[in-house]
Amino acid sequence: MIKRIIRVLIVIIFILGILAWFFVRNNKPIYSGKLDLEKLRDSVSVYFDEVGVPHIYANNTADAYLALGYLHAQDRLWQMELMRRIGPGRLSEIFGKDMIQTDKLFRGMGIELAAKKSLAKIDTNSISFQYARAYLDGVNQFITHGKTPIEFRLLGIEKETYTILDIYNVFGYMSFGFAQAYKTDPLLTDLHEKLGSLYLRDLDVNNDPRTTLIKNYTNGIEKRSAGAISKQINELTMNLPIPPFVGSNSWVIGSKKTKEKGVILANDPHIEFSQPSVWYQAHIKSPDYEMYGFHLALTPFPLLAHNRDFAYGLTMFQNDDLNFYYESGDFLERKEIIKVKGEDDVEFIVKTGKKGPIMNNLFKGLDSTKSISMDWIYTKSNNDLLDVTYLMSHAKSLSEFKSGVSKIHAPGLNVMYGDKNNNIAWFAAAKLFRFSEEIDTKFILDPAYSNSEINLLGFDQNPQAINPPWNYVYSANNQPEEIENGYYPGYYLPEDRAKRIVQLLSDKNDFSKSDVEKMILDNTSSVVPGLVRTVLGNLTKVNFSENENKALEILKNWDGSYTQKSIAPSIYNLFLYHFASLTFKDEMGDDYFQMFLNTHLFKRQIAKQIKNLNSIWWDDISTKEYKENRDEIFTNAFHKTIQQLEKEYGDNLEEWTWDQSLSVTHKHAFDKVAVLRPFFNVGPFKTDGGNEVLNNQIFYLNDIGKYQVKAGPSTRRIIDFSDIENSSTIIPTGQSGNIFSKHYKDQAEKYHAGEFVKMKLNEAEIKQAKDVLILYPKKD
Repeated sequence: MIKRIIRVLIVIIFILGILAWFFVRNNKPIYSGKLDLEKLRDSVSVYFDEVGVPHIYANNTADAYLALGYLHAQDRLWQMELMRRIGPGRLSEIFGKDMIQTDKLFRGMGIELAAKKSLAKIDTNSISFQYARAYLDGVNQFITHGKTPIEFRLLGIEKETYTILDIYNVFGYMSFGFAQAYKTDPLLTDLHEKLGSLYLRDLDVNNDPRTTLIKNYTNGIEKRSAGAISKQINELTMNLPIPPFVGSNSWVIGSKKTKEKGVILANDPHIEFSQPSVWYQAHIKSPDYEMYGFHLALTPFPLLAHNRDFAYGLTMFQNDDLNFYYESGDFLERKEIIKVKGEDDVEFIVKTGKKGPIMNNLFKGLDSTKSISMDWIYTKSNNDLLDVTYLMSHAKSLSEFKSGVSKIHAPGLNVMYGDKNNNIAWFAAAKLFRFSEEIDTKFILDPAYSNSEINLLGFDQNPQAINPPWNYVYSANNQPEEIENGYYPGYYLPEDRAKRIVQLLSDKNDFSKSDVEKMILDNTSSVVPGLVRTVLGNLTKVNFSENENKALEILKNWDGSYTQKSIAPSIYNLFLYHFASLTFKDEMGDDYFQMFLNTHLFKRQIAKQIKNLNSIWWDDISTKEYKENRDEIFTNAFHKTIQQLEKEYGDNLEEWTWDQSLSVTHKHAFDKVAVLRPFFNVGPFKTDGGNEVLNNQIFYLNDIGKYQVKAGPSTRRIIDFSDIENSSTIIPTGQSGNIFSKHYKDQAEKYHAGEFVKMKLNEAEIKQAKDVLILYPKKD
C-alpha cells in the first residue's frame, strides 16, 4: 500500500513538473524566431546580446520604434503598468486600500491634469509624436497578442492599451521624485515655529559657498503642523512600488586629459533599488539614425544614450522648483473618485487656490484653520519632455543638443555631454526664477508673498560650462557656483562626492577607460577622515574600555574607504546616528528627528555640525540645570556606539566588519507577500560603498547599526570615444522584468562584484548573436 502511494506521488510530482516546465516555457519572452506585427513597413531584425539587450536593425526609423515598443513591453510590461498608474493616482485599483493615501496625493497634485493640458497643445504632426505613436503601437500589440505577465494574473489585472497620456504621466512621476521641497520646507516651517530662528541659524538651510562648487564656464506665525506633509511624503515614497530618483554622479573628461586623446563620459544615476531595475537598454539602427539608449518604462526616447558621434547622461540639479503658501479665501473644487480593489470607491474633494492645489485634505494631521497650497513649476508650465528627449537623442551637433536641453523646465537636470569632436559640456537645465531678496523659499510662504514678482531667467543665465580650460565637467548633485544673480537656491547634497571627483580628476592627465571604471567604483570619502579627526581630537578619553581604545586606533588610521572588510565604517555610521540623536532629538522630538534624518539637509548638516564648537544644539534641553557641550556629545555618542556594536556583533572587534552591517536586496512590488518574496526579489548581496562616496550605496542611519541599502547606481556607464565599440556598462539586476527570463537577474552578481559588460556597436560582432528575432509586416 505504501509503495503504491509513493508511486502515485512520484507520478503526480512528475506531471506537475512537466506542467510547470510548459508554463515557464510558454511565458518566457521571445528572443528568437519570427513574429508578425501590424503597421510595420518592412521586416526588422533583432539581435539579442549575452545580457538580453536588443540590437534593432530596421530599414526605417518608425519601424525601429515600433519594434522597440513591442520588445520593451515583453520584458517590462509589469513595470510599465506600475509607472502608468502612479502619476494619475490609480494604484489602489490593483493593490487595494493601502494605496488610497498615495493615490490621493498624486490626484491632488494634478500630474494628469497638467499632462492633458500639455497634450492639448501638442503638434501631432511632429516627428517626435509620430515616433512615440509608433512605439506605443508596438507596446499595444504586445498587450493584444503577447503573453500576460504573471503579476497581472496573480493580481487579477485586466490589460489596457497605452496612450501618449501614459507617457506624460511617467514624466510627471519622474519629476515628482526630484522635488525635495516636499520633505524639507514643511519640516523647517514647523521647526521654526517650535524652536525659533536661533536653532535654524545653525542648520545648513541655505547655500554654502565654502563647499566644493560646480564651476561655470561660458564662452560668453501660529503653529500649523505643516510637518505632516514631510512625514507622510517620507512614508509614501518608502512604500511606492516604483522607485524615485535620489541623486547621481557624472563627469566628462576632455581629450587633453585622456591617454588615447578621446573624450570619456561617466554617469551613474542614483535611484532607489527595485526589481526590475529602472533602465531598459536598446540599440536602434536605421539608415538615418543610430543610438544605444537607456529607457524608462513607457519612454520611447532614451534619457541616457550614446552613439559613435556623441554621448549624454543626467544627474539631478536639485534646484528649488516647488514652493508652499498659506492661503485663505474661496477655492475652486473638483471631485475625484478612486477605485479601490475589493472596496467601495473613495470620493474626495481637491481644492485649488491661487498658487495651486490645497494640501490640507491630501494629508492627515494638517491644521484645517490655515490652508497650504503647492506651487510647482512642473504642473504650472507646458510639458515639452517628449520633444526634449527626442531632440537630445536625435541631435546632430552640440548646438542642436543644447537647443533641446534649453527646453527643459522641470524637473531640474544636470545634463552632461561629450562627443567625438572633443567637445565636453555641462548644462544645469531647468526654468529658473528669482524671488525678491526678502523671500526665503525654504519655508512655507506668507500669503503676502503670493503676489510677489517672479523673475524668470533665460537659459544662458543657468549654471553651465562648455569646453572649460580645466578640461573636465562634472556633477554630483552639489551646489553650482554663483550665476549672474547669485547662488541659486536648491536642496543640494553635500560636497563629499564632488570633492572626491575633483581630487581624482584634477591631477591626472592620462585617463583610460579602465581608470574611469575604477573611479566610478571608488569607495573613499574625501570628507569623512577630516571629520573623524575632529571628533577624535575632542573626545574625553577617560576610563575607555579595551574595545573603545581599539576603535579609536581604527578610526585614527582610517582613510575613509568603505570596503566590505573594513571595520571603521561600522563604527563611524553608528556614531553618526548617536551623535545626531544626542544633538537634535531633544529639541526636535522623535517624529521631526526621523524626518530630518531622511533629508538632504541632514547630510549637509553633518560636517557643519561636527565643526561647530558653540552650536545652540549641543545643549540637552531636558537637563535644566546643566548645559552640555560638543565634547560631551561626541564622547557619549562614542560610548553608545561601542556598546551597541558589542551587543550586536559580540566583543571581538575584528568581527565588526562593514559586510556585517550593510546589505542590499532588489525588491519586487510583491516584497510584502512573504510567500512570493523569494521568487521575485533579487538578493540579498553584500556590497562595498556607502553614503556619499562615489559608489554611493544609500541607506538610512539607525540605532542598531544594521543597514539595508535603499538606493544606488541604477547603471554605471563609461563611454570612451577613443574606443567607442568597447564602451561599458552594468545594471543592478537584469534587462528583463519577466521572472521566467534568463535575463531577469543575470547581471546582479557582476554588478555587486564591480564588473562591467560591453555596450556593443560593432555590427559584425552583434550579428554573431545566438538569439535572433525577425519581425515581419503582418499580412491582411
